[in-house]
Amino acid sequence: MEILLVEDNLLNQKVVTFNLRKYNYHVTAVMYGREAIKLIKEKKFDLILMDIMLPEMDGFEITKAIRKYEKEERINPQIPIIALTANALDNDRDKCYNAGMNEYLSKPFTSDELIGVIDKFFPRQ
Repeated sequence: MEILLVEDNLLNQKVVTFNLRKYNYHVTAVMYGREAIKLIKEKKFDLILMDIMLPEMDGFEITKAIRKYEKEERINPQIPIIALTANALDNDRDKCYNAGMNEYLSKPFTSDELIGVIDKFFPRQ
């Protein structure tokens, strides 16, 4: 499974990537929204893990750009996008869903929580 991780914190990138590789997921990590959008247009990803607080473009803006691209290119089904955020307020969850994200995981999270949310979209056999 190909996962795009959009996360500007290198330590968080390493921890998430390490945990996902234990389950044989292939992870491509980027720090900026423009990189994420460029990669979405060049490569097929099964899932996106999207930090919300990013430099240049935030996770909401990136998600909206990805959803616009998918609509223009008639990509169906859409790539599931899971928000990763330190904000755990109810309205933050609503903002994520309204931006086009499919699920929400608040930081800090455990490896089991991360795998559990991925399993909602791609159950392991």
